[in-house]
Amino acid sequence: MTLDQYRDLADRLLEPFVAVADRLGLSPDGVSLAAFGFAVAAGGAFAVGSPLWYVLGAACVFANGWLDLVDGALARAQGIESDGGDLLDHVLDRYADIAMLVGLAAGIDAYALGLAAVTGVLMTSYLGTQIQAVGLGRAYGGLVGRADRLAIIGTVAVVAAVSIAVPAVPARPFGLSLVGWLLVFFAVVGHLTALQRFWGAWSDL
Repeated sequence: MTLDQYRDLADRLLEPFVAVADRLGLSPDGVSLAAFGFAVAAGGAFAVGSPLWYVLGAACVFANGWLDLVDGALARAQGIESDGGDLLDHVLDRYADIAMLVGLAAGIDAYALGLAAVTGVLMTSYLGTQIQAVGLGRAYGGLVGRADRLAIIGTVAVVAAVSIAVPAVPARPFGLSLVGWLLVFFAVVGHLTALQRFWGAWSDL
């Protein structure tokens, strides 16, 4: 079960924010770019690797996720949904994922783990759009979707900040930092989710 299945509920909760964005004259593409900016900021904050910056990075991750919902809802509200806007959103989301994961890896100097995590996440997203390309509809299912990833990254970043700031809290369970374990999680679960989506689509062909 993933958070992506609650998109309809999220759209209803977003209505006040969408209304404000519309009154301010914001465009969906502009909101998408702002969301991407928060993702890059999160990656930069994570690369510093200190408690305060982990917390700031987590806030930027949550802002990215929220705005990523707002842009689509705003496009629907304004009646200007387009293939171009959808393309821009997907491209920025992938670069946002890369920025955040690379930042996490840089903060603990674990680039091999970062590479494994990035490939897992990108393959998950690739399978979702590729399944749509062959006519089976957009695939959001699987073990971990993008909404789940953002929630997990933000939560672990806050916990990592506490583990560093409070000496009594173990910072390196089994010899690997919490952020390191997060990258391992994304590496393993990302590829498993991609394979799960592939098998589900293959069965439907």
